[in-house]
Amino acid sequence: MIELVLIGAGTGHPDHLTLQGVRALQEADLVLIPRKGAGKEDLAHLRHAMLARHRPDGAVAHVDLPRRDPSLPYLDGVEAWHDAIAAAWAQAVDLPQGGTVAMLVWGDPSLYDSSLRIAARLDWRPRVIPGITAIQALCAAHAIPLNALGGEVRITTGRQLREGGWPPDCDRAVVMLDGGCAFATLPPEGLEIWWGAYLGMPQERLDHGPLAEAAPRIEATRTAARAAHGWIMDCYLLARSA
Repeated sequence: MIELVLIGAGTGHPDHLTLQGVRALQEADLVLIPRKGAGKEDLAHLRHAMLARHRPDGAVAHVDLPRRDPSLPYLDGVEAWHDAIAAAWAQAVDLPQGGTVAMLVWGDPSLYDSSLRIAARLDWRPRVIPGITAIQALCAAHAIPLNALGGEVRITTGRQLREGGWPPDCDRAVVMLDGGCAFATLPPEGLEIWWGAYLGMPQERLDHGPLAEAAPRIEATRTAARAAHGWIMDCYLLARSA
């Protein structure tokens, strides 16, 4: 039996690993490092930096991740993509006598991450070590509370925001997995945005202000940063003025 330990690694700062996560790394028989292809080597390098600090001599296996087929309907494409990733994980792990495989997951494995869904396709026993989420890192970077006093917060995606507009009965929303600046599709009147990219990393970028003023700045910053680094991970909090 193989045990898969998914360790929340935060948003890129080596100190985001918890003591529980460090211990799990050190006790694992193998650490699986995913590689997302050309232009995204930073993501593997950051994982290697964490290992160099906390587990310098342990066994490591790399797995080249397949790409999602954009020609398929979204959910069908994701299901097929996850099948392919699960097969790649299984091929990369060589533990014929069983053991523990650890994987560092950006943010926390419970929030908009599919590692648990992919692991369910394998005959492996999952265990989760929670980590710092992008939402926590965003609020910390801007030094703001997530919610208004006694208020609610909606967590959604860029695709949902673009297709459905502002979430109903909601004054605050955190938007993740937005590859196309969905905030720019909203009527900006009365909306405020707190945006962050590469949270916790040396190249961290932040912006805040009324949406009408901040949206063009964020779009320009995002375009330039993605061109410079080859990839970008960002999220933002939107709030409707009282």
